Amino acid sequence: MIRYLKQSKPVEAQAEIASQVRDTVEQIIANVALNGDAAVREYSRKFDQWDPASFRLSEEEIAACVASLSEQEIGDIKFAQAQVRRFAEVQRASMHDVEVETLPGVILGHRNIPVNSVACYIPGGKYPLLASAHMSVLTAKVAGVKRVVAAAPPFDGRPHPAIVTAMYLAGADEIYCLGGVQAIAAFALGTADLKPVDMIVGPGNAYVAEAKRQLFGKIGIDLIAGPTETLVIADDSSDVEIIAADLLGQAEHGVNSPAVFLTNSPALAENLPAEIERQLGILSTAPVASVAWRDYGEIILCDTVEELVQEADRIASEHVQVMTRDPLYFLENMTNYGALFLGERTNVSYGDKVIGTNHTLPTTGTARYTGGLWVGKFIKTCTYQRVLTDEASVLVGEYCSRLCGMEGFAGHKEQADIRIRRYKQPA
Repeated sequence: MIRYLKQSKPVEAQAEIASQVRDTVEQIIANVALNGDAAVREYSRKFDQWDPASFRLSEEEIAACVASLSEQEIGDIKFAQAQVRRFAEVQRASMHDVEVETLPGVILGHRNIPVNSVACYIPGGKYPLLASAHMSVLTAKVAGVKRVVAAAPPFDGRPHPAIVTAMYLAGADEIYCLGGVQAIAAFALGTADLKPVDMIVGPGNAYVAEAKRQLFGKIGIDLIAGPTETLVIADDSSDVEIIAADLLGQAEHGVNSPAVFLTNSPALAENLPAEIERQLGILSTAPVASVAWRDYGEIILCDTVEELVQEADRIASEHVQVMTRDPLYFLENMTNYGALFLGERTNVSYGDKVIGTNHTLPTTGTARYTGGLWVGKFIKTCTYQRVLTDEASVLVGEYCSRLCGMEGFAGHKEQADIRIRRYKQPA
């Protein structure tokens, strides 16, 4: 039996919030489409109090940001980027072009072609998420994207030095201090000052996510990211202190970040609320994390391991941390998740910041049908065909002609028939 001991805010309330965001984003995009740079600057002043001579940072401005960091800080960024690069390179190497002769004289194949230009959005309003530069800019570069643009909003009234340094070290070709819907719209639609891109990736707040949703089709996107989600699965081999820490560690992302505890241990389910309150009393980000836990925290109690898997797949969480006697059981049996963190020695923060897997992951149940950001998201797998002989063209053409006739496509049929007439040898 599955029992819901603590449940999140009703879906209706969440839908009302989404409606408000949708209308605001639509207005901003329409203004940027109509007024270009003037609208971008208007919103930058309004939302970020930021009105520089140029949103694009010069080489001197970038160098000043890098110089302001300590050797330790730069070394830490380089270490994280080395891990992300190493795993991304392994992923890229797993993608192969193919070519096969399927019939005598018929060659089919595909090539993996990077998109030409990408804008990578790095959130920086509430927290300066420099790790997002590693995850997006660096991964795009490993994929082979020729033009990688990086953009982040100002932080405390200026470009954040660590974010800019991370962008620079990751290999960004252009760096902008520009945020919000206005940045997404500008890079999707293009302005006099901002050349448009083919694709936009990276996490952001609800407004950024909605902007990507509305502009998808005009440009490609990685995914539409909702609030950060975490699901902790534990049995009685784990302990309540580490469970609470891992839930609150993600709840601090935002007041609407779901944090769900799934267990088959009645004792852990009973003791968790008190431990959450104890840790909130000492956590500096408690004003955010406490609201997220109050409104979107859940405690779900199951009887069996099979029920834990069933419920975890139903939730399809962005992050799933497994702290059980046999965490590999969940690797082998779960199908819906953004990323798995197996065993107590790892945690979501490792994945978010440094271990090497990508932290841009599916949310709001979309893990049912997609994975997260990786080199493959920047690559188009494009097919081609060659027919080398007259005999092969006639063989395929005769089948094609009859199939087109069944569908009533006269023009398609003639494409086949003209080749049959031209290449078929007389009996």
